[in-house]
Amino acid sequence: MEIKRRTILLALALFLPGAARSLAMVAAEPADAPQPPQVKIRAESDPVDAYVIGIGDVVEIAVWKNPDLTVTVPVRPDGRVSVPLLGDVQAAGMTPLVLKQNLSEGFRQYLTAPSVSVVIKEINSQKIFVTGEVTKPGAYDLRPHTKLMQALALAGGLTPYAKGRVVVLRDRQGKDRRFEMDLAGIIKGRRPEDNLVLQPGDTLIVP
Repeated sequence: MEIKRRTILLALALFLPGAARSLAMVAAEPADAPQPPQVKIRAESDPVDAYVIGIGDVVEIAVWKNPDLTVTVPVRPDGRVSVPLLGDVQAAGMTPLVLKQNLSEGFRQYLTAPSVSVVIKEINSQKIFVTGEVTKPGAYDLRPHTKLMQALALAGGLTPYAKGRVVVLRDRQGKDRRFEMDLAGIIKGRRPEDNLVLQPGDTLIVP
């Protein structure tokens, strides 16, 4: 059997060098060779505590068995909240989970194994503003994936004097971006891309 096996490998080496090398490697590898460990990688898109605290939101910070440290406070324009013992703490731009972890770390200077909870009591940072020729102009809470036409419906629809256009003003890093949308194009399906997904702070003007 050994002579026959060597004869087959020699023939492959003459005509199919690559195949011979592969076959030799397989033949040389023990059947019970250890396999590399399988590593489970967690997807970055896992929805963990996704809401981001913004300026104007009201948060409740509670420390278990320490009622004197429990406060309900607004997020100030500088993005901070006032917390007993810790003073001013950054909150805007963080999820409740991250803020909880930061507070827990801070309280460890004063407490043994502090148990901290962070609850959003009021969401005031996620708003849009609708003005002009709509039935009910004003500020509206922005829900995820709200589009332009849905916002106009929240505002009661257009008045008879509306010109069929909407201007969207969007503040980005202190600079206003301006988008002008044709409502007829959205309704008739000619310009579905004009039905923008709105972002916090957007202002809709209906001339």
